[in-house]
Amino acid sequence: MTGNQTAEGPKHKRDLTRRKVVVAGGAAVVAVGAGSALAMTASADETGSTTARPTSSSGSSGAEVCYRLTSETTEGPYYIDADKIRRDITEDKEGIPLTLDLKVVDSETCKPIADAAVDIWHCDALGIYSGYEDASTGGGGTPPTGAPTGAPTDTPSGTPTGEPPSGAPTGGTGGVHEEPTDDERYLRGTWRTDRQGRVTFRTIFPGWYRGRCVHIHTKVHVDGEWTDAGYEGGHSCHTGQFFFDEESVLASAEVEPYSTSTTERTTLTEDTIYDQSGAAGGLLKLKYNRKNIAKGVVGSLTMGVDPEATNTGGGT
Repeated sequence: MTGNQTAEGPKHKRDLTRRKVVVAGGAAVVAVGAGSALAMTASADETGSTTARPTSSSGSSGAEVCYRLTSETTEGPYYIDADKIRRDITEDKEGIPLTLDLKVVDSETCKPIADAAVDIWHCDALGIYSGYEDASTGGGGTPPTGAPTGAPTDTPSGTPTGEPPSGAPTGGTGGVHEEPTDDERYLRGTWRTDRQGRVTFRTIFPGWYRGRCVHIHTKVHVDGEWTDAGYEGGHSCHTGQFFFDEESVLASAEVEPYSTSTTERTTLTEDTIYDQSGAAGGLLKLKYNRKNIAKGVVGSLTMGVDPEATNTGGGT
């Protein structure tokens, strides 16, 4: 893996003028090959949201659907580089089972990207990140015995002096990378895309923490080499985040241990990272029993990336 890196900023907007595609519904674009055509139809999934699906017209068996470049976002302070090569990242964490089905494609050629290394990492049901349990801003359950109560009785005086600590987690904008504070590595993992560019992870539905909506972080690494030790070399062509619609989050909040959280929740529309662009911005398509989300959720997304680009998601 390439190690922890920095780049220009948290929101790297990509220029699409060189890509010969037509935007359809803000989520996908249709590539029309010689002698073939595709049409887009709308249908409702189990969450009630409308999604665009490709349907082929006569003679279109060779055509494919291309996707807009998936939004680049901040890496955040809690990334740990390729520490666990595995598909099941749950360990012993409690929460709603989540299967994450991803596909990585070249957004210009529409071809799947095989042998890429895909990282995902996220907080637990109460907003805590492994490796950073002391620094995370989540919380839940009953306050510890002896915890201070009430308002402070003394009023601070004077003007603060000196520089603020660098990289302090803010919850809202990500911040620069922080070195791990403990050896825990739950809810983190890296796995290899297959010949169709697909990769599947098993985890839990994330919780939330101060200043952020519910989300999962991701990176896509290409041009490296898979060895017995894992993935080495190459570069990060995409750093992004996956997001969950409000209906699913509200449903999860009724299930333990999410229901014990004492942290104020930020909604999807209030979030400072999600760019409101649907699937292109990382919004997952979700399937689950609307009467019993506790049985589990399947989230899927096709990520359109530029394998020639370098996007490390650094900055504050």
